Amino acid sequence: MRFLASLASIAVASIFLTSCTQHPANNQRTLTVSATESVNVEPDLAILHIGFDTPAEDVKSAHADGARKSNAIVAAVKQAGITENNIRSQSQYLYRVWSEEHKFKLAQQWTVDVPPQRAAEILDIAISAGANSSGQIEWTVKNQKALENQALDRAAARAKENASVLANGMGAHLGILMSVSNQFSAARFSMPMMQAGGGLGSAGAASLQLAIEPHKVSREATVSAVFAIE
Repeated sequence: MRFLASLASIAVASIFLTSCTQHPANNQRTLTVSATESVNVEPDLAILHIGFDTPAEDVKSAHADGARKSNAIVAAVKQAGITENNIRSQSQYLYRVWSEEHKFKLAQQWTVDVPPQRAAEILDIAISAGANSSGQIEWTVKNQKALENQALDRAAARAKENASVLANGMGAHLGILMSVSNQFSAARFSMPMMQAGGGLGSAGAASLQLAIEPHKVSREATVSAVFAIE
C-alpha cells in the first residue's frame, strides 16, 4: 500500500439502496444496503496517441515517404529518453485517395507511455519529427488494481457503517453478513485521432509546447451487502 499512501485522494460516499426484508421460510429479517466510494488521485502515467498521414502520392512514393517519417518519429522519441517498450504501434495502412487518380496515402499511429510532466514535451518532439495527427491523452496510473482496491475498501467500510447505523436506528441488532457484491466504474476519455494538415511542426520551425494539464484519475466502487438483523 506504499503506492496508495503517496496518492492524494478524495472520497465521496452515498447510499443507493436501503431495505429491510423478512424471509418467511426461516423468519429471518435482513437489511440490505448499498454504498459507493470514489477515489481521485494524480496520474503517474500519460498515454499519448501520435501518428502521421503522408501527402497524396503514387503508391511507391507514399510508402517511401511513410517509411522515412515512421523511422524519424520513433527515433526522435527514443532519443528523448522514451524506451522501446513504451512505444507501441497501433495501426498502419496504405490507402487509395479516390478523389485523385492513382494517388495513395500511408498512415501510421502509435501509443507512447510517458511521465505526465513530459506529455507536452514528447508530443512536441514527435510533431517536429513529422507527426501530424494526435488524439486524446489518456491519464492513468500504473497500479490500477491498487486504486480499485482503495475505492473498494472504502465502499465496504461505508456499507457496514451504514448498516450498523440503520439497524441501531430501527432498534435492531446487526447480525452476520449474508451476501455481498461489488462493481467498479471509471470515467474514460476517448477521442478519434485529430489530424493537422500542412506541415505542422515542420523541422526548424520555432514553436511553443501545448499547455497541457493532467486531470485526476478516478475509480468508483459500489458495494451492496445483505445483513441479518435481530
